[in-house]
Amino acid sequence: MTGYTEQHKMLIAVDCIIFGFDGEILKILLIKRGFEPEKDKWSLMGGFVKQGEGIDEAAQHILTSLTGLSGVYLEQLHAFGGPDRDPVERTVSIAYFALIDIHKYEKQLNEQFHAEWFPIKEKPALIFDHDHMVETAKTYIRNKAAHNPLLFELLPKKFTIPQVQNLYEGIYNIQIDNRNFIRKLTAAGLLIKLAEKDKSNSKKGAFYFKLDRKKYKTNFPNLLSFIPKTSKIK
Repeated sequence: MTGYTEQHKMLIAVDCIIFGFDGEILKILLIKRGFEPEKDKWSLMGGFVKQGEGIDEAAQHILTSLTGLSGVYLEQLHAFGGPDRDPVERTVSIAYFALIDIHKYEKQLNEQFHAEWFPIKEKPALIFDHDHMVETAKTYIRNKAAHNPLLFELLPKKFTIPQVQNLYEGIYNIQIDNRNFIRKLTAAGLLIKLAEKDKSNSKKGAFYFKLDRKKYKTNFPNLLSFIPKTSKIK
């Protein structure tokens, strides 16, 4: 078979953007890069696609090998292929992202690469174009979360309204008026109030709720009237 002799070769990499919610704060999982260039600087979980390996398969094995996380649903986000994005060699990276409940996976994290959770607002500067990847993922999630129960999947089965508010404030990087938020949640009819209370933060406590998934899709637009419109990925 004749090869593409006039074409330049380039490397294919995968980078994994893992967002997590611990019930209070939206966070991002990072590691310190283990080799030059940019050794010991903060990075997304990334690596090269091996010979004979599919891209989806590569994303799963890279995430597991660098963090210990397995069974995480990864969604393909975007291809990043700027000619100067990697100073060593021309490399195209396929970025994947995931949203997870931190408590569900916290026992899986290994210590070999010192994977660490950072509050999204306190994220350190990342190598190469990884900051751009994170911002692209956040924009995509904001748009997607406006149309389906994506963010509620980060919450435990029973949750408090302050937890929901913290999650939305973290994703959209906004301050939400507490009384207005409670009123809209109640009016939308999305939540089922439980008798049990969370008293970990106060004696009075906050009632637990669960999501009424049957009403979610039809009533959800009423909830997001206070969320600013976001732009599509460019």
